[in-house]
Amino acid sequence: MTTISPAIPLDLRPISGVLGAEVRGLDLAAPVDAAALAAIRAAFVEHHVLVFRDQDLAPDQQIAFGRRFGELDTHPFVEGNADHPEIVDVITVADDRTNFGGGWHTDVTFLAEPDLGSILYAVELPPAGGDTLFANQHAAYEALSPTMQSMLDGLTAVHTAGPQYAEGGLSTLSKEMQTKNASLASNTVEHPVVRTHPESGRKGLYVNRAFTTRIVGLHRAESAALLDFLCDHATSERFTCRVRWEPGTLTMWDNRSVQHYALHDYAGHRRHMRRITVKGDRPR
Repeated sequence: MTTISPAIPLDLRPISGVLGAEVRGLDLAAPVDAAALAAIRAAFVEHHVLVFRDQDLAPDQQIAFGRRFGELDTHPFVEGNADHPEIVDVITVADDRTNFGGGWHTDVTFLAEPDLGSILYAVELPPAGGDTLFANQHAAYEALSPTMQSMLDGLTAVHTAGPQYAEGGLSTLSKEMQTKNASLASNTVEHPVVRTHPESGRKGLYVNRAFTTRIVGLHRAESAALLDFLCDHATSERFTCRVRWEPGTLTMWDNRSVQHYALHDYAGHRRHMRRITVKGDRPR
């Protein structure tokens, strides 16, 4: 193995005009020194989604790379890998009618301290399809009128895992994914509607259809109407990029600044991804 040289700047290729970049020429199975890690971290905050092609990573190598960004999390409602509990094997089988991660969302916003980021590695892919969409929540906030921004600043919203992980929830319907702790899924937590990124200082929308149920202080109809508008606006095409997976692709994204959507357009085929997540802090 060779150590990535800090003297070589990152070769970044933007995926879209608003977010996402492919990082060329790095072997993540090799040791990543402090200078290279700093460059990756800076690109991560700037581009929100980083894609590394042609990687050959064993589970322990993926875990080692993830730990360079912080302590890894274990999912409270999904069974982890038997040998590596930090890993969630995200598997869709040929006759699944739904997929894990389908629909726009930000990972685990139902936690008091949601994960900083997710790192997903492609193990087995369908012949075509199975792309992941990402939406830049800074760009979505900045596109709002000053009047709307002023109204949203200071509001809080309720998040819960219930619609996904309570008994009969959408994420419990997978044939391969094993869920747990359904009785705890309806617990709630409150987060700001507009989150300030702790590293860049940029503001971004922080609500999503999967886990956000209402805005505090508004009548039910007012809350529903505003959430519908914000969730539609936040995932408008102009704020998005699309990652097309290949075997050995690793993609990491910043849960503090993006939503994502795993497409299920490959019925009749199997898809297997390995996911780890890095613990984050309380949104402010």
